[in-house]
Amino acid sequence: MFVDTHCHIHEANYPLDIGDTLTRARHAGVNQLICVGTSQQSSREAVAFAAQHDHIFAAIGVHPHETKDGWSEIARLASGATAVGEIGLDYFYTHSPREVQIHGLEAQIQLALDHNLPIIFHVREAFDDFWPIFDNFRGIRGELHSFTDTQLNCDEALKRGLYIGVNGISTFTKDPVQREMFATIPLEKMLLETDAPFLTPVPFRGKVNEPAFVRNVAEHQAAVRELPLEQIAAHATANAHALFAL
Repeated sequence: MFVDTHCHIHEANYPLDIGDTLTRARHAGVNQLICVGTSQQSSREAVAFAAQHDHIFAAIGVHPHETKDGWSEIARLASGATAVGEIGLDYFYTHSPREVQIHGLEAQIQLALDHNLPIIFHVREAFDDFWPIFDNFRGIRGELHSFTDTQLNCDEALKRGLYIGVNGISTFTKDPVQREMFATIPLEKMLLETDAPFLTPVPFRGKVNEPAFVRNVAEHQAAVRELPLEQIAAHATANAHALFAL
């Protein structure tokens, strides 16, 4: 019924028991997960973890924060991946220099295109640089993960055919502009995600996030749009299957 298109439960420091976490996800109707790499080590762990579970898939990539440590090993993992990500630009923090982030983004976009893989983008306070880089390439398929930027940049993403990742932020933001933006993302372009262990949705704020809670993100979308939960689930699941070939 649901796909958690973005979580990090494969990483060694995930604080919950993995067996129990997967059981709770199944009971919540979350039948498929994408475990997303954030570094070379995390990407290796994602591929290994996905190989152990038929319903779990791996995304490989180096997060902009980690590009200072390189990305050369990512190409070796492509055969075991369903996507490249999360990659992008993050100027809110400067854990890696901007020029290194840009180089890493360009290299990993090319990797995705070379292997015909969709891309999971992380972009924070960097769209002025991101869009020109994006537009230098042809044939990109992907999504903006954990999107919280302006309606203008949401529209720019939709113009380029990108999907928009909606997670727990949508359930607790007090920003009226964000709330309106989340409520009006076209259903045919919306993906559901948790970003577990981060960004736990209402009503579980204060707890470790986990894939089962993607259902709560969907329930919130159903409530604010005044639509049946089944309709939200059907669209989001179809979108995930279309983009990631699950």
